[in-house]
Amino acid sequence: MKRTCVATVLMAAFVLAASAATIPAKRRMVVVISLDGFPAYTLQDPKLPVPTLRRLAERGSSAKRMSPINPTVTWPNHTAMVTGVRSPENGLLFNGTLTRTGGWPPVKIEPWIDKEQMVDATTVYDVASRQGLTTAEVDWVAIHNARTINWHFPEQASPDGALEREMIEHGALTRSDVENFDKDNIVWRDEIWAKAATYLIREHKPNLLLVHFLTLDSTQHRYGPKTLASEAAMAFLDARVKEILDAIKTSGLEDRTTVFIVSDHGFKAFHKQIRPSIALASFDHDAYVVPEGGSAMIYLNKKNTAELVAKIRQTLQGVEGIERIATREDFPSLGLPDPQKDPQMADVVLFAKSGYTFSRPTASGGAVVVPAAQQGGSHGYLASDPDMDAIFIAAGYGIRPGVRLEQIPNLDVAPTLAALLGVNLPNVEGRSLRQILQ
Repeated sequence: MKRTCVATVLMAAFVLAASAATIPAKRRMVVVISLDGFPAYTLQDPKLPVPTLRRLAERGSSAKRMSPINPTVTWPNHTAMVTGVRSPENGLLFNGTLTRTGGWPPVKIEPWIDKEQMVDATTVYDVASRQGLTTAEVDWVAIHNARTINWHFPEQASPDGALEREMIEHGALTRSDVENFDKDNIVWRDEIWAKAATYLIREHKPNLLLVHFLTLDSTQHRYGPKTLASEAAMAFLDARVKEILDAIKTSGLEDRTTVFIVSDHGFKAFHKQIRPSIALASFDHDAYVVPEGGSAMIYLNKKNTAELVAKIRQTLQGVEGIERIATREDFPSLGLPDPQKDPQMADVVLFAKSGYTFSRPTASGGAVVVPAAQQGGSHGYLASDPDMDAIFIAAGYGIRPGVRLEQIPNLDVAPTLAALLGVNLPNVEGRSLRQILQ
């Protein structure tokens, strides 16, 4: 009962904050919490045990659905939410940067490249920092060694990290909490990331804090969406959000803080796996496949001729489970870059039907389409698929209570954050959600 009352008081404080007099930007805080892989359709279930999210949505503004960009994977969509532009402009197509090897395999994906080399567009935290505001991130993506972030608590935390050392010295963590951190289970890591977020709020009060949780994404990949496991993961994350809200309240910041709850993409269950590299075995080293769940990128290892693309299309046409075969002329309408301008871009992109996912073969040979050992979950499907839609909730300082939007693009998140921080984010495709702002 006491915990419920605390949360209710906090929500009420958020509403009162929205009508308060304007507070200078340097005294405000905007907290963005990403619940990776949280599908929009799940919040339509009134019995989903996420009371904190529901109270935030009731007291603030929300969208029934938030559309992702192609490809519907984590890093491109998180980057869209902080830049306001799609993959051709933001530079992300994978969970990392794809580089050409000059050998076989012809490409590889490198996640730990510095942000300045990975992200091509200006981010909201870049412009915030340039205006003298402070910034922090906890497990955000495509942000490695970002010079415009004041405090980092990274995905690969360690006892030697600057913020980790500070937290250990202050008794907020122990060394063992973050030793071999990347090998710890994802539930534990999300708990530590929540501790890092609450520490930053209490001790540093950044003007912009970006927080990213991974338990739900990992759970749905393994067991699929709409399962008991995924619902338990959502309840777990709801509790992590409450921890952060409680830290805002106990730090005396509720009257000047705005909280955003977002996700990067939804999820689909699959029962069959498509192994396109087996179908393309006759092409030898002329075609290389990078599967991404609901999509697969095909890279040609020699000059991209119309004849070779036509042969690949002919080979894959009619393969069970393939929804669409996209080539260069299709990419602009899908919001994907031109392979002649972006060396990361594939020559052919495949999209799967519902119930299917793309994967690599575990051994050479065999069938192109095989039953999955057990139900799993994937994203990466066409961004126009409603199952890929994400969540959006905003509450607190500067947010109108009671605004209900039907559907928004995730490109609108970055300019809305910029408006709340009082900074200008140039060259964006998205638009500030003025209808939710005071």
